[in-house]
Amino acid sequence: MGITSSFLTQHDLEEVEEHCQYLFSQLEIVALYERFCQLDRNSKGYLSSDELLSIPEFSLNPLSQRLLKIVDGLNFKDFVAFLSAFSPKASPRLKIELMFKVYDIDGKGKVTFNDLMEVLRDLTGSFMSEEQREQVLSKVLEEAGYKKDSSLSLDDFSQILSNPGLKMEVEIPID
Repeated sequence: MGITSSFLTQHDLEEVEEHCQYLFSQLEIVALYERFCQLDRNSKGYLSSDELLSIPEFSLNPLSQRLLKIVDGLNFKDFVAFLSAFSPKASPRLKIELMFKVYDIDGKGKVTFNDLMEVLRDLTGSFMSEEQREQVLSKVLEEAGYKKDSSLSLDDFSQILSNPGLKMEVEIPID
């Protein structure tokens, strides 16, 4: 759905609501559409990397370049589906699936130790040494029953992140 008009029909709202698994209300979808239209400066019906990077919170995110690989060129319907993972109503599984896409650097459906190291490097910058990062990741994998040379599938990744002590409370304000 590359909606380029300045309004959404009731049919459009219902279609987007279903596409995002009802994680956003119709009022929230309208607010997201207004924001999408503001970002889509040339009314192309999709968002480019430059338009996404114009969002300060996005451009400052240490994972923004990885996220761009997922969201560059999304139309409104898919943009809302992407944002669904940040909804307070989103299931932990949906959040984990998005995280997996961010960590799966080459898009082959597996996350390696090197993928994890790259993301941790992006997140920690100079606050951790390479040795510290390696120790932390090795320990996390070991505690979950995996080795450094393991390639993690989505299910493996999900099992590690489903640790009861782990909370995933990342949300995006709609208004």
